[in-house]
Amino acid sequence: MPAPLVLCERDGAVATLVLNDPARRNALSAAMGEALLARVGELGRDPGLRAVLLTGAGAAFSAGGDLEMLEARAREAAAGPEALPALRDAMRGFYGLFLSLRDLPCPTIAACHGAAMGAGLCLALACDLRLVAEGARLSLNFVRLGLTPGMGATWLLPRLVGPALAAELLYTGRVMSGGEACRIGLASQLLAPEDLLPAARELAAEIARAAPLAVRGVKRALLRSPGAELPDQLGFEALVQARSFASADAREGLLALRERRPPRFQGR
Repeated sequence: MPAPLVLCERDGAVATLVLNDPARRNALSAAMGEALLARVGELGRDPGLRAVLLTGAGAAFSAGGDLEMLEARAREAAAGPEALPALRDAMRGFYGLFLSLRDLPCPTIAACHGAAMGAGLCLALACDLRLVAEGARLSLNFVRLGLTPGMGATWLLPRLVGPALAAELLYTGRVMSGGEACRIGLASQLLAPEDLLPAARELAAEIARAAPLAVRGVKRALLRSPGAELPDQLGFEALVQARSFASADAREGLLALRERRPPRFQGR
């Protein structure tokens, strides 16, 4: 029986998802997408989940879309314009398998090592936070394959690095180092390869120690903020904060502050 294409490891309130096709540098196939969608569905129903870490098995985070799939799509498109609606729908469905990661209510962290290319980098961009290893190579290299970017590249990247730099990276498809990814705001930490996963796990654990209902509220607020005007966002913040005042976690957090001790949050 073949190994699962997406592994899920649990350590208390933190789950680690591992893209598990190292022989093909974790190329994103439809089968892997279905496996990820299933894992995300399971985790999304778990109220005890507080953070999710995503990484890749072997030498790469993900080298991008599965080459055989891309070649098959090119053959389908060659049939003529009448093939394009079905091809469009197929690609939209493919994107959704992997971008389902954005539906998780808790923060997600991508730990990128080796190659994070094309759709593989898009998957990392879909996470809330990214850590990269020294020596990592990152690129939205679609145009170098003759393809217009997909999987949210033109939506996700400008929101992280700004429109001008995003345009440069998408127009050229050039490769970035891990250091550049940190300098431009695509990633928050640059780490030695051996320190990448320990640092990502510690970051996930730090998030898990915070009040989980409040953290989930932060995620909802951040996801809606790019399309919101400030007055609208202030109204949303006020509503979510008002709800948080009613939680047992808020009472515990305020009591812990008064008693000068670490809080013990229960997610209630």
